[in-house]
Amino acid sequence: MDRIQYRKLNKYKYQLMRDYVYKTTITLDHDAGVPDFVTLRKDGQLEIYKGYAWDGPSGPTIDTKDFMRGSLVHDALYQLIREEKIERKYKEYADRLLHDICIEDGMSKFRAWYVYWAVRLFGKARKNPDDTSNQPVEAP
Repeated sequence: MDRIQYRKLNKYKYQLMRDYVYKTTITLDHDAGVPDFVTLRKDGQLEIYKGYAWDGPSGPTIDTKDFMRGSLVHDALYQLIREEKIERKYKEYADRLLHDICIEDGMSKFRAWYVYWAVRLFGKARKNPDDTSNQPVEAP
């Protein structure tokens, strides 16, 4: 199992304490990202940088260790979609990836299935210009 290092925060809940890299199967014509926080390379390598803040697992759920890495990758991809750095068509891929990473990290298949369908139905990857609640912050 890959590992991430993070700490709890008040506003966003969690902050990445060292860079994390995950190889996706997404291919792009060019690198896409939010400077200093997350980059999706054209070969599919997702780079999430130290200081990236995310809200962890969302909805009526418990933040467990088998959910953290999946929620990090999922939130980073959703941010790229919301900020129109990658196309919205990758939402389903991000949702499936959350499911797969959670199973890889030890989550039960039933719970991972439930999580997948919750984000498929209620996950918000659309841009809302008035919403700044999911913007990354730098480490203090």
